[in-house]
Amino acid sequence: MKNIKIILITIILSVGFLHQSYSKPVPESFSTLAEKLMPSVVNISTSTTVVTKSNPLPFQFPPGSPFGDMFKEFGDPQERQSAALGSGFIIDEKGIIITNNHVIQDADDIIVRVNGDQEFKAKVLGADPLMDIAVLQLETNEKFIPVAFGNSDKAKIGDWVIAIGNPFGLGGTVTAGIISARNRSIGLSRYEDFIQTDASINSGNSGGPLFDMEGNVIGINTAILGRNGSIGIGFSIPSNSAQIVINQLIEFGETKRGWLGVRIQDVTKEIAEVEKLDKPRGALVASVAENSPSEKAGIKAGDIILEFNGQRINQMKELPAIVAKTQVGKNVEVKIWRDKKEIIKNVLLGRLETSEDFKVSEKQKTLDTTDQIEDLKITVRSINKEDIKNRKLPNQTTGLVIIGIQNNSPLAGSIEVNSIIVEAQKERIKSIDDLKQITKQVLNSNQKTILLAIYNNKNQRRYVGIKLD
Repeated sequence: MKNIKIILITIILSVGFLHQSYSKPVPESFSTLAEKLMPSVVNISTSTTVVTKSNPLPFQFPPGSPFGDMFKEFGDPQERQSAALGSGFIIDEKGIIITNNHVIQDADDIIVRVNGDQEFKAKVLGADPLMDIAVLQLETNEKFIPVAFGNSDKAKIGDWVIAIGNPFGLGGTVTAGIISARNRSIGLSRYEDFIQTDASINSGNSGGPLFDMEGNVIGINTAILGRNGSIGIGFSIPSNSAQIVINQLIEFGETKRGWLGVRIQDVTKEIAEVEKLDKPRGALVASVAENSPSEKAGIKAGDIILEFNGQRINQMKELPAIVAKTQVGKNVEVKIWRDKKEIIKNVLLGRLETSEDFKVSEKQKTLDTTDQIEDLKITVRSINKEDIKNRKLPNQTTGLVIIGIQNNSPLAGSIEVNSIIVEAQKERIKSIDDLKQITKQVLNSNQKTILLAIYNNKNQRRYVGIKLD
């Protein structure tokens, strides 16, 4: 019995020792680190000229009417100034600033405040909407205190981090938390591999740094979940991915991403079984662009890409980011699964930004998609960046602007034209097809009531329950 007790005590002590050896102590204070880093974090304010046009009169004056001259300017374009706030950080003593692209996009003037009291004008050296990164240069000869990038690949779930930024224009605000998750994708941009953190991030923190306990930048704070402020779910662009884009923007003023020239989709369990693949993995090639690097290398629709340049592809979403990081003009080996066996193809990578495939997709993005939702008897278009800016909506807002409501529409009398539908049945609306599909599901149900979340003409968010016939 005595021997058993000794063994139990030994095991308990051993487990306790292992627990202590793998855990890191909770910081007593972040004050020293915050004091060191604050001079390198900046507040950014922008102003943009917005051109609006009043609605025309619903009638016309007869020729020669004296009221014609009185109201002739009605409907002429009107200009007003729109302001926005964000954060950034200094990476070079000469005043090179990193922030989010959405903070400075379309801005006429950019003012950067350093140390809370020094203000400088800034110009854009380069910007990348696809990863939401912008590089600014302060227009001054003064020297500044820069911060260094850390290795975001070494950042682990549970590590302590601090965020410094300009939430709600308050400036110089420090929040702390841990890394909650890695490799998050939330559908905001083409290349997403976010670090998730519970360090409080709010409107105005965009573009600010996420620091590790060594004082190195491991992320650029970009997005949050929660419409009215932080709920402990914030997202940051990892520093290792960001640095590749930042270096290109500084050197060239633009990005130079690798291009493979394939459209891909997930490998499902059923596809893996049919193809005799050991498990669902890789990226299934749905189509190959004409005259693309893939076509020239002999990659075909139906191939499954298992490895690219020595990197294993576990999920489809990993491939675009890996290809984009690879140097343009490099010869890479691509391992594919075809006819139930592995083969190797050598691909000479092209440049995404100069490809016809990219130009077509970018052109399509600029067009407003307009369509009718027959079941609701309304006409809608996709929300665009001007809508978000003019109506001062959250940057991540997606949805549909109502541009027409028929008299016999179930929405008539409950919702006005120019309202924005952002949710249906508590599901986020990202496209016209989303609303069409949810509406049909409601009509096929017994309840036949659709719950819409909208921004009305006063830009107030509210829910509306609509009974469908």
